[in-house]
Amino acid sequence: MKRKQFLQQSALGIFSTLSHQKTLLPEFQTNLKGKRFFIGACDWSISNTSNLGAMEMAKEIGLDGVQLSLGLKANNMHLRRKDVQEAYKSLAKIFKVGFTGLGIGELNNYPFKSDPQTDQWVADSIQVAKEFNIKVVLIAFFNQGDLKNDSKGKDAVIQKFKDIMPIAEKVGVTLGIESWLSAEEHMHIIDAVGSSNLKVYYDVANSEKMGFNIYEEIKWLGKKNQICEFHFKENDALLGYGKVDFQRVKNCIDEIGYSGAIQIEGAVPAGKTMLESYLKNNRFVRDLVS
Repeated sequence: MKRKQFLQQSALGIFSTLSHQKTLLPEFQTNLKGKRFFIGACDWSISNTSNLGAMEMAKEIGLDGVQLSLGLKANNMHLRRKDVQEAYKSLAKIFKVGFTGLGIGELNNYPFKSDPQTDQWVADSIQVAKEFNIKVVLIAFFNQGDLKNDSKGKDAVIQKFKDIMPIAEKVGVTLGIESWLSAEEHMHIIDAVGSSNLKVYYDVANSEKMGFNIYEEIKWLGKKNQICEFHFKENDALLGYGKVDFQRVKNCIDEIGYSGAIQIEGAVPAGKTMLESYLKNNRFVRDLVS
């Protein structure tokens, strides 16, 4: 069976399940209700990659929720398992933190552009996102998965997204591309795929590192409604103490009318612990967007 047929038939079970679900915000996500912005952090940035401990850590930091990892190769992307999902939901109720996003970081080691097993990971991530009432799945393209100056890899990714996007469109989940590419390079892929549910996952520190004008990129992409979510990140500095002008970022976000998740990533200076850094990063973002 061709990959496209297999993936789309796998999705039939998703659709039948979702048709019986209530449209109300689930109990484990009620803390996000009615907010223009909800502030989370990547589980891999708060020392709990693909680990239930991320929920208690998010509570200690004061976050609204966690950007979860789908899993690791070693645990077979365990967030696809119902028992693991229920464990996370239970902890969300206990600690009163939600789920601000979902990502597949292992794509940096097992590239979506070339590794066949990742097709199912990405397709299954859509079902998992719906299970947690998450609107965006981060699809990572770094390290082994880097697309920069890889035209063959870009072509492969375009075809794979064409196969998978009907599943995302059917259930209202957006896939976000995060990579070293410029805004224009991202749009080349998005336009070629032709799905409104494929957008740019904008990481301000990555774009700054590549020398892009992040403020103009945000406004340009935002006017096209092509940013699905943001990483507020610094490399080796607290937020507000590095190279990114976050007040300008906030002004751009206001200009394009963005609302949704702001995920904190990185931003731990040398000599500082993750916890003390994230207490300050969380406060910085809250003061910025208040």
